[in-house]
Amino acid sequence: MRTFRAARPRFLLTAVAAGTLLLTTACDDTAKPAGDRAAGTSAPANPAATPAATAGTSAPVGQADPALKPFYGQQITWADCPADPQAEKARIDISGMKCGRLHVPLDYAHPAADAIDLALIKYPAAKPDQRIGSLMVNPGGPGGSGVEMVKYGAKDFTGTLHNRFDVVGFDPRGTGDSAPVVCYDDKQHDAAEQQDDPLDPAERKAAHIKQSTDHAAACQAKSGRLLPFVGTRNTARDLDVLRAVVGDEKLNYLGISYGTYLGALYAEEFPRNTGRLVLDGAVDPAQDTLDHGVDQQVGFEKSFERFAADCVGNHPEDCPLGKDKDAAAKKAADFLDGLHDSPLGTKDGRKLGRDLAWTGTIQMLYGDEKTSWKYLRAGLGMAMTMKRGDLLLAFADEYNGRDENGHYSPMEESNGAISCADAARPAPTPEHARAAVDRLLAEAPLLSKGVTVDDYSEPGCAYWPFKTQEKPHTVRAEGSAPILVVGSTGDPATPYASAESLAKGFASATLLTRVGEGHGAFGKGNTCIDRALEAYLTEGTMPAPGTRCT
Repeated sequence: MRTFRAARPRFLLTAVAAGTLLLTTACDDTAKPAGDRAAGTSAPANPAATPAATAGTSAPVGQADPALKPFYGQQITWADCPADPQAEKARIDISGMKCGRLHVPLDYAHPAADAIDLALIKYPAAKPDQRIGSLMVNPGGPGGSGVEMVKYGAKDFTGTLHNRFDVVGFDPRGTGDSAPVVCYDDKQHDAAEQQDDPLDPAERKAAHIKQSTDHAAACQAKSGRLLPFVGTRNTARDLDVLRAVVGDEKLNYLGISYGTYLGALYAEEFPRNTGRLVLDGAVDPAQDTLDHGVDQQVGFEKSFERFAADCVGNHPEDCPLGKDKDAAAKKAADFLDGLHDSPLGTKDGRKLGRDLAWTGTIQMLYGDEKTSWKYLRAGLGMAMTMKRGDLLLAFADEYNGRDENGHYSPMEESNGAISCADAARPAPTPEHARAAVDRLLAEAPLLSKGVTVDDYSEPGCAYWPFKTQEKPHTVRAEGSAPILVVGSTGDPATPYASAESLAKGFASATLLTRVGEGHGAFGKGNTCIDRALEAYLTEGTMPAPGTRCT
């Protein structure tokens, strides 16, 4: 299954500084993993925003609203999915899947004014006589494609879940093939990715301001109609339309990473329509975006250190980090940082600089010692011993949504747009910014080398073309069915404490714990987790409180 994240820690400051890191997983942003732009490119809120900029945040009444009747009453035309060369290349059989479109209002406050179509995919239940409904899924992001999650990750549903459910994926509004936010062309993306952040703090701040203003202007020029309406609360409303149109009285849902934020907002908007919701790799919707970004940096630093120790201690034959476990992480970090001045060549002519190299490294830290760490050893080995950047660049391309033909998916641009629609943090107080930097330098010195208070002094989304009314808050979802929250103790992108906080905030929820590395628990091959999810989703049986899966 493809790797999707929720938080995008581009380890350098852009993301955190832009304030879009957040929820990131609900708002995940970060500078590119290694530091800079991607999600973090998103800009902050423009003081000159017009009243229309805050549209789309009023709370409609869902299916009971007469103005929404045409949308709730529509019929989806399911047909064979178009041929997919990537699926064919990966030997993935999509012949049994069906694709369709869902018609939804652009602005739920004025549903008759304009509408968009969302891309859908259905993996019909393998045992129709045992079918109990649909299971809606979201892989994270924001910006991840639910269509791709089902198409390329179908094997993760094989067995009980696919026997009992139609597994349904959708590209959320503003993403994938659902009216995607577009800001740049592929050449502009490549040019931006090749630029490392300046080392000098003053130059770096000036560069970030220019990046943010240019990015906001480009998105407004190409996608201005969409930007006020791509927030997660509107996507939750789309999800309720989809629930009704497929014929389900209650929503059964699996959300990973940012998908947990979507699930939480759905439960807040439509508590009486919740069925069985699994929120895995949880985002804390009440957490300040700056604090969330710092937690991510610290989480990835710890994961990086554990990877390096595992490399030296358990794989000396192919580990390029020497023989000292305590010095291994710093040796790797010093090498990656050194690529700022001495980038490596690659077979396609692009250069692997510091930021792209860190991006590729962080991409592999979303996995664990059984999956992606071996590839990170190989990528670092190629770079450090052979002086070739091809593997780390390939990992960075996967993170950035760049395919082998040089085409970028809309994920990065939608990530920033959705992040700024979901929350734009105010400028932190000097004390808050100082505390954030002090913690980064103390607990994540390798990933935060050179950061200053000035890097975190700006408000989030300060140059974005509209202001959102959304703010971080505890989601109670009073009246919802019991919700299952899943957290992993070694999750770098959405630290375990976020799962504890999310579960505690709900009026009715149980926390299930996976003890292990990597982001998210679903699809990791943990039998204990898999059985617990199957029992809950198919039978409604919650795991016992305090259950820990090793």
